[in-house]
Amino acid sequence: MTVYNFGSINADYFYQVPHIPAPGETLAATGLDQGLGGKGANQSVAMVQAGADVVHVGAVGRDGDWLLERLVALGVADDAIARLSCASGHAIITVAADGENAITLYSGANTAMSEAQVAQWLAPIRAGDWLVMQNETAHQVHAARLARAQGARVIYSAAPFEAKAVEEVLPFVNILCANEHEVKALKQALRLSSLAGLGLEGMLITYGAKGAAYHDFSADQLFEVAGIPVIPVDTTGAGDTFCGYFIGRLSLGEDPQTALSYANRAAALKVTRAGTADAIPSLQEVMAFAR
Repeated sequence: MTVYNFGSINADYFYQVPHIPAPGETLAATGLDQGLGGKGANQSVAMVQAGADVVHVGAVGRDGDWLLERLVALGVADDAIARLSCASGHAIITVAADGENAITLYSGANTAMSEAQVAQWLAPIRAGDWLVMQNETAHQVHAARLARAQGARVIYSAAPFEAKAVEEVLPFVNILCANEHEVKALKQALRLSSLAGLGLEGMLITYGAKGAAYHDFSADQLFEVAGIPVIPVDTTGAGDTFCGYFIGRLSLGEDPQTALSYANRAAALKVTRAGTADAIPSLQEVMAFAR
């Protein structure tokens, strides 16, 4: 079984600041770092680290050679990644002294891919395979419809949150991943009184430092984990790490409670490190952290 992740690939530029700038405030950064990021790349790395068989489907621009080198170095193959003539996606991330962050995204190559290119890369997907997506690419409905038509399961991270994008892709989604704020916004947008009304197989909800829950609607079960107390250094990518590890372990046949436990420890370790994809812990590190 293969996990196809149709997701973004970004260059992340980290600016260390005393606090998140207020509107109109000019603030001097105390440091600058650069690394691989994007919700898609982060989740691919997390799933690979969790032990899953992952094919990343996406695109980089003319400046993206180093992004591909980092992906490959972190265990993600670049066979299904297009090289386009535009600029690669990138993110400007301000990280405050307490670990909180604010992010400005430029989509670049992530939304410049054609429907035909997406269809070409997803042509091998079959029953038993999984398609993972996040809201940082174009043609999400096209990809989800294609995957479901070929018998694959679809997992969608509703981030960055946009009610219309979620509503359009929901008919093709098996498992939805969202944080507590995105869930609140989704319920308001769709006028839902119960999450069960979404018609999903399951839903992963993350609560930041408070932990996470997985609602298995098909079996009418709820699985939960409490947050692990750590001293945060950088919370960027913590949700991607959690989702990626959870999906990765589920794809390997793990039960939801055990998959949640792996994901919880991986995300806790991630926030103790600066960076995004490069800072996602290995399975060996997660197991050692558990002990």
